[in-house]
Amino acid sequence: RAPLTLPLSPQDADPSEEPQPGKAKSEYRNYTEGKLLDRVYTTYLLMHTHQTVDFVRRKSAEYGGCSLRRMSVMEALELLDQLVDESDPDVDFPNSFHAYQTAEGIRRAHPDKDWFHLVGLLHDMGKVLALFGEPQWAVVGDTFPVGCKVQKSVVFSDSTFHENPDSRDPRYSTECGMYQPHCGLENVLMSWGHDEYMYRVMKFNNFALPKEAFYMVRFHSFYPWHAHGDYGHLCSEEDLRMLPWVKELNKFDLYTKQEELPDVQELRGYYQSLIDKYCPGQLCW
Repeated sequence: RAPLTLPLSPQDADPSEEPQPGKAKSEYRNYTEGKLLDRVYTTYLLMHTHQTVDFVRRKSAEYGGCSLRRMSVMEALELLDQLVDESDPDVDFPNSFHAYQTAEGIRRAHPDKDWFHLVGLLHDMGKVLALFGEPQWAVVGDTFPVGCKVQKSVVFSDSTFHENPDSRDPRYSTECGMYQPHCGLENVLMSWGHDEYMYRVMKFNNFALPKEAFYMVRFHSFYPWHAHGDYGHLCSEEDLRMLPWVKELNKFDLYTKQEELPDVQELRGYYQSLIDKYCPGQLCW
């Protein structure tokens, strides 16, 4: 692994380089109105109907071995030119641009952490699953723990779980469900999607990145936890130590989304150099 010097906290960002949202922060993640709302709601309804303990275990077994295909990180990124995330109420352009927007925001605020710039580029790359035949509800959107009671901060939680068979299983109806208190998120089954898949790809291919990078990718879509403070009863001390990193990534994941698209050709060389440093060559996906 590459030698890395990590700060104790991500809070040493340049404050003058905080992301400058293209609209008021309160207007992001609006799940009550907007031109994309019907599409977003349908995606979450399907997700919350079909994401069960059994489903997650099956998908984890299916994709955990990274035997789907071989390609480079840049090839995977270019595939995302074809993907518009149907769970996102804020953007209606291909996910590849969002990857560069996030990475560039982090690069401005954390110029000395090139590994973190790469995390910005990588964080949504697991969405290639939606181009390999998986429906978007099994790939995109916020994640939540299966096998325990759904918390109110889960998007559309009051109207989308009524057909989910796990919602009628008494084993999963309590706060902790099938888990022990403070077991740690690494021991919790999250709804299946791009977070866990990309984490598996990074582990399988031995990306030369610090554990903070793996953790941020794995839990960046767990909004009920990092944005709303729910599911703390499942968290370990390590999860709480990692939480500031997840929040730091989220700032750029969310508030760099704007219609003005980056010049990918101009940026490609820099990010190819990071790929060559930390995760080069043809990888298993």
